[in-house]
Amino acid sequence: MSTLLKPETVDHVRDVVAWAAAEETPLELVGSGSKRSMGRPGNAAHTLDMSAFSGISLYEAEELVLSAGAGTPIAGIYAALQEQQQELAFEPPDYGPLLGLPEGAGTLGGVLAANLAGPRRIKAGAARDHFLGFTAVSGRGELFKSGGRVVKNVTGYDLCKVMAGSWGTLGAMMQVTVKVLPAAEKLRTVLVFGCDAVQGVAALTQALQTPYEVSAAAWVPQTVAAHSNVGYVRESGASVAAIRIEGPGPSVEYRCATLRDQLAPFGATEELHGHNSAAFWREIRDVRPFAEPGDTRVVWKLSVPPQSGAKLATALAAVVDGEFYVDWGGGLIWLAVPEAGTGGNEAVRAAVAESGGHATLIRAPAELRSAVPVFQPQDPGLARLSQRLKEGFDPRGILNPGRMYPGV
Repeated sequence: MSTLLKPETVDHVRDVVAWAAAEETPLELVGSGSKRSMGRPGNAAHTLDMSAFSGISLYEAEELVLSAGAGTPIAGIYAALQEQQQELAFEPPDYGPLLGLPEGAGTLGGVLAANLAGPRRIKAGAARDHFLGFTAVSGRGELFKSGGRVVKNVTGYDLCKVMAGSWGTLGAMMQVTVKVLPAAEKLRTVLVFGCDAVQGVAALTQALQTPYEVSAAAWVPQTVAAHSNVGYVRESGASVAAIRIEGPGPSVEYRCATLRDQLAPFGATEELHGHNSAAFWREIRDVRPFAEPGDTRVVWKLSVPPQSGAKLATALAAVVDGEFYVDWGGGLIWLAVPEAGTGGNEAVRAAVAESGGHATLIRAPAELRSAVPVFQPQDPGLARLSQRLKEGFDPRGILNPGRMYPGV
């Protein structure tokens, strides 16, 4: 059982980390703990709880910038942004229910540390592309800052990119600053029914190649569609290719109508409006098809070239007896496989390596996450770079040791 340490001030964080560095005592960094079961299991003697660093400290809607404690719940960020009709454009997912936890438990710092983004990534980019600045304590016990409070300030831009996706292995973030954007006036989704994976992704590709500014594109098989909470999807009895359109009302109506005409050769079409459209994309974003009670399957997130996604997923699912759906126009595959053995690790790694993509093990028992790589194995050059970064920020290796890779 690890000892819980919950600092409430910057100086306290600095003192705790400096003490841990001097004693070479590992620390597990957590915010709300909603992503604790992602990554390799840790064995730190102490847990550094950063949840006291919560609350919005600066929100200048007209400047499109927001600063908050890293431990601020994402739900609180959403509430503040909705009042100003703004949003986090990278659409951070909520994996709480997928990991057996309540929804809405994640924090802003956790989303940035994991570099998570939802369906709009194909248009708006990843979390790191909206990460403007932060204040943190390194594994040396030293306070450091990067970035600025306005969108045009690019000071420390590369350092924000380094911290995004570092999973707490380089520093304990206390304050973060992100770019926000106006929310769309209207949201609709064009549905195309009855395509197999290959034809479905072909329909998504055609839609993405139009000038209609598609903001999300996903394909789900009939077995996944049957569990949707959206009636049009659940009751279709068919697979569904979905294309999201956002923007001013008349423009959205025109673009959706035109897309339905252009995609008609792929199958029957339908259209989801505001509430149903938002509900469907939350399901896709949060991997709800694989988050139902009692579902203990291992879940993989595969990023691959979009043109190879459908064929790769279909072939791989047959080998590992898995179920899948695709997002990001075919570039993201969510794959659920039986828990037995290694959770399909060998087959998944081989298929992804052949395509030039990468795979991340999102949900699995601790024993499996200890036995097989959770993140994509690094080539020697990238591994050396990661090690140099770790030595620069955390030479004693006390921050989330082994969370990503052994020794890192």
